[in-house]
This record gives sequence, structure tokens and C-alpha cells, in this order.
Amino acid sequence: MQNQSRDGEHPSNSILSNTNQAPWKKAAASLSLVLLGSGMTLAGGYMAGHSRQVSDSASNLAVSRVNAAPPLSAATDPNFVTQVVQKVGPAVVRIDSSRTVKSQVPDEFNDPFFQRFFGSQMPAQQNRVERGTGSGFIISADGRILTNAHVVDGADTVTVILKDGRSFKGKVLGKDELTDVAVVKIQADNLPLVALGNSDQLQPGEWAIAIGNPLGLDNTVTTGIISATGRSSNLIGAADKRVEYIQTDAAINPGNSGGPLLNSRGEVIAMNTAIIQGAQGLGFAIPINTAQHISSQIIATGKVEHPYLGIQMVGLTPQLKQNINSDPNSGLSVDEDKGVLVLKVVPNSPAAKAGIRAGDVIQKLGGQAVTDASSVQKVVENSQIGGDLRLELRRNGQNLNVAVQPGAFPTPPIQ
Repeated sequence: MQNQSRDGEHPSNSILSNTNQAPWKKAAASLSLVLLGSGMTLAGGYMAGHSRQVSDSASNLAVSRVNAAPPLSAATDPNFVTQVVQKVGPAVVRIDSSRTVKSQVPDEFNDPFFQRFFGSQMPAQQNRVERGTGSGFIISADGRILTNAHVVDGADTVTVILKDGRSFKGKVLGKDELTDVAVVKIQADNLPLVALGNSDQLQPGEWAIAIGNPLGLDNTVTTGIISATGRSSNLIGAADKRVEYIQTDAAINPGNSGGPLLNSRGEVIAMNTAIIQGAQGLGFAIPINTAQHISSQIIATGKVEHPYLGIQMVGLTPQLKQNINSDPNSGLSVDEDKGVLVLKVVPNSPAAKAGIRAGDVIQKLGGQAVTDASSVQKVVENSQIGGDLRLELRRNGQNLNVAVQPGAFPTPPIQ
């Protein structure tokens, strides 16, 4: 299956409809990904699309036993996890959020005709409260807390509960849906806080310790290892995110969202965010370097700006080239079997203004050779809004050099 991505549309429209599409056009959301808010409506509502084949494979995987933590070596302090928990635990919080949803009465019932005949039996507008629970961790002594955007998305009220039982009203300073990072502020002083590590230096096999509030079970600790780094959002079925995830086999569940993933020294290396439904030992976390970069922008300006080009794209392979050319409904003819194929250009986007067309094959971006959608996404994310980004393209067998100025990703205003 080929992963494809688009960097130029709102996340709600970021996955192509699978109805009546050739297999090569189906989106990268091949796994059922659950963001770990709570399992309740408010904070656990995101689900990426999935195929039956992969879902069955995940179900088969879940049958086998998973050993989350390898044996300790003789040189390792057997109490190091306890020491980490004692050090960091007080800075991990529970976040309860709620929002009021109004049920709308159909316009027809406002007609005097209906009111005359139904009178007091007319349906009335009703409100219901949706609640969710997640986790977070304190990054400043004066009450700034990192958590996931989906934990507080749309919330009317946010309540932060510390390990010592104190409860505070939380204010959402800002959130970024593209990376699923949010910052919450409480009015307090002299709070315990976490130490931040360096996620760029992580290696598979290192220890990983998760602390959070899964399924309402506060202050739960699980251990495992870093299973992999650099997992692209497309690969794990979250095509609308801009994150290269850390994979861990430390047990995380709904309610862990926003909680810290720690190394053996008690430093936060990532923020837990998602699992793949039906599988064991497959948890994903946002690298702390990414979360820190995003949160710094939120704290400074209340918003985050991401560069974008406005294209939908897919990495080419010889097999994909053959599939596209043999599909009479593709509308494309591909001569290349390497590079990144532009499937669609968003109207009035930076890419459209630069003259990029569907069917173009990106060979290099910013002087770097690119072979998949994730590598393009990474270069664009690290570019400057309004700066010049050079693309080397192949179009109809000819080489083209194009300059495009990345724009700011069109996201709704942060509430």
C-alpha cells in the first residue's frame, strides 16, 4: 500500500474518500488509530480510517503475549523506575474537560402550523454535557502544563487535578491540531515540574516509562522500551498530523493522552498520544522536541503557524507507476518511477501560484532529494513562511526548476 499525504488542506478534509477509488488512490490511514483522551466523546473521538486486512492482522497480533519490559541487567539499579516515579509523579496531572452540546430543533417545528397543532408537545431544545479525561505534565513552576490538543478540544471547562489532590480551573492558552499539542495554564506557584530530555538522541531499545491516568485509574505507571523512532504520520494512519512519532511498547491506554513518556533518568522524552486499535505493544508519542517547539510558539503568541505548499502527493515506485498508468480513470500519465508524484494542487495555494501541476514529479526540494511524501513534508515544515523554496520537477519528460513561497497553513483561529 502506498502512503500519500497532502499538506494543503484542513485536517478534516485531509484523507481522501475511499468510495469508488482505485487501490492506489486510497489514503494512508490504513490502521485504526485512537487518540488517547478518554474513550469518552469529547477527548477520545479521533479515529483514522482502516482496512479490514490490517485490522485483522492487528487482531491476530493481539492474541500473542507482549513482554513490555526486558529483564534488568545486573548493573541496573532495580529501583530506578521507582526513583523516576517519585521524582516526576508529582508533576503529572489529570485533566478533566467538558463541553455542552445543544441539540437543534428542526426549523420545520418553528412553523406556526406545527406549533398550533402540537402545542406543548413540541420538541424542545435540549443540552447534554460531554466529558473527557486526559493527562498532562507541568513545565513551569507558575502553572504551565503540556497536554494533547484533542484532550481540551472544544472544552467549555478544563479542570486540572494534581497528584496531591488539589484542583484548579485551567485556561487553554492555545492548541495546535496539526501536531496535537496544547498548553493549559493554572493559577498556582511553586509547583513541581518535569525535566525535559532530548528526543533527537533517542535510540530503539532505550527504557521508556509512562505515567498518566488511563481509563480513570490515576497515577498509573507502566514501563517498556523505545520500539522505534521517526514513525511518519502517514505510516501509522494519522495523515492529518505533522509529527514523526516515537513508538513504544510501554502500556498506554485511553486517558494517557498528554501524559509524559520518560527515560531512565526521569526526563520527558515524548508526550503519549495514540494507540492502534486491536493491537498490543503499539503506542505512539510526540517527541518532546516537537512538543516544546510548538508550545513555545503557543506561549509566545497564542498560535502556531506551519508552512505549507498546498499539494496532495505520493511517493513513486515502479509498481505504483504501473498501477496509475493502467488505470483509465487516473487522469495521469507517469514516466518516472522515483520521486514524489503530485496528485492534486489546492486552488490559490502557494503551489498553484508557483505553477505546480498535478502529474508533476518532485525530484528535489530545497536541494534535497525526496522519495516519499514524508520527506517532502519534513522539508516544508522546516522552511520559512514567505521564503523561497526551490523544487526540481519532472514534467512530461523534461526537467523544471520552480521557486515556491510556502504560506501559512490555513487553520481555524485558536479559541
